[in-house]
Amino acid sequence: MDQDMSKIEFLRFNQVNPSELMGIVNQDSLRKHLIDHPHFDETSLQTWMDEKITTDAMHGCRIRAVYIGGVLAGWCGIQPDGNGYELAIVISQKFWGVGISIFKSLMCWAKELGHKEIRFHLLDSRPEYKALNKMSTKVHKTELSGRCFTTYYVTVGQ
Repeated sequence: MDQDMSKIEFLRFNQVNPSELMGIVNQDSLRKHLIDHPHFDETSLQTWMDEKITTDAMHGCRIRAVYIGGVLAGWCGIQPDGNGYELAIVISQKFWGVGISIFKSLMCWAKELGHKEIRFHLLDSRPEYKALNKMSTKVHKTELSGRCFTTYYVTVGQ
């Protein structure tokens, strides 16, 4: 990866061109690792983005678009999951190697936001990650929206 590709920037959703984001969130290689939902169109994407902007304003949450080397790569954030807070990293496949750096940024955000523990739900289409297993206090299978996930419970460093 060249030096420019390693530069990660996080922007608020109101700073993002929706048509650029639609090209990413509708990628089949990315969608196969997410809960099934219809492809986005202009209206549904704007509704979804507005929901993420609302979530971003909530206590304990932070949602951002991810730019890598000046290119929109996807989005990430800390958001409620019904039982606490979860990490989300949704980036285009060509940027998957940068996921660990994004994860580390999210863990710093979790500490800034005062979280003690955070969850990371990975759809069962994803392999188990040894590094996540090591840093998690517990790992188990969960069902969300009718799909099976591996849920990692990660203690936030104090």
